[in-house]
Amino acid sequence: MHEPLIESVTTVRVNYSETDQMGVVYHGRHVVWLDIARTEHLRQAGFSYRDLEAEGVRLVVTDLAIRYRAPARYDDEIRIRCRLSDVNSRRVIFSYVLETVMDGTRVAEAETTLLCLNRGHRLSRLPDAVIRALGGAPQS
Repeated sequence: MHEPLIESVTTVRVNYSETDQMGVVYHGRHVVWLDIARTEHLRQAGFSYRDLEAEGVRLVVTDLAIRYRAPARYDDEIRIRCRLSDVNSRRVIFSYVLETVMDGTRVAEAETTLLCLNRGHRLSRLPDAVIRALGGAPQS
């Protein structure tokens, strides 16, 4: 068994279609980037969303907080640092830092809370292997 993944890093490049009339990234686009980073974090920890869903595990976002710090502009390369703030039997909290690759300017900080649901969309438990891979202790 490998060590739990502490932090993952994903990069995205700002596409022209992601900018608004002021030439900066539209604020809602950051949410998509968080999803990309979270998906990659799980993949690097050994689990894909596809595999989890095939096992009947659904992770749904219940809370989202973003603090915008600086604008991102067309063609900027954005580094997204993703880490687990908390993981327990039914809930996972991810935190993020978004920064420009060129000079490290902090673009935003964010946090998402996800709950585990089963195929019937009822609150469920995360599999112990997922909890371990994300750095938590399995619940008895």
